[in-house]
Amino acid sequence: MLHIRFGDMEKVNYGPSWFKFNYDPKWLEDSFVQKMIEDVDKTKYMGGLVFDSPVLGPIPPEKLSGGVQTLIMIYEKPDLIFDATSCGDNCAKWLLEIGKMKDVTVNLKYIMQFPDDLNIYVDNKGVVVRSFTDYLYCAVDYV
Repeated sequence: MLHIRFGDMEKVNYGPSWFKFNYDPKWLEDSFVQKMIEDVDKTKYMGGLVFDSPVLGPIPPEKLSGGVQTLIMIYEKPDLIFDATSCGDNCAKWLLEIGKMKDVTVNLKYIMQFPDDLNIYVDNKGVVVRSFTDYLYCAVDYV
């Protein structure tokens, strides 16, 4: 399940920094990771350490967006807490998908625009929210 903790937290990791120094090239071969990259960055995995960006051309993994780098870290390191504030709204559906596969906790400092069909545990309130309206009522108290 996806757990969200709103506001400031201690021991939160910044996804792009963690990705830069800790990613495993084998993670990039995972079809789920590739789908996230294609959807969020509109960039295709070419193999090895090469991606084809429609804007930048051939790029290394370090040039992927901070949002997709953070998603990859959340997916690959579910035992760590990452600041998902570096993720844009285009990452919301992927956070939910990861939460369907693994128990993960993320920190948010803004109201991410999730679709209306949710299953999120809001740590600050100790409740599960299943609609965007319920999520909004929880988030507004902390951001």
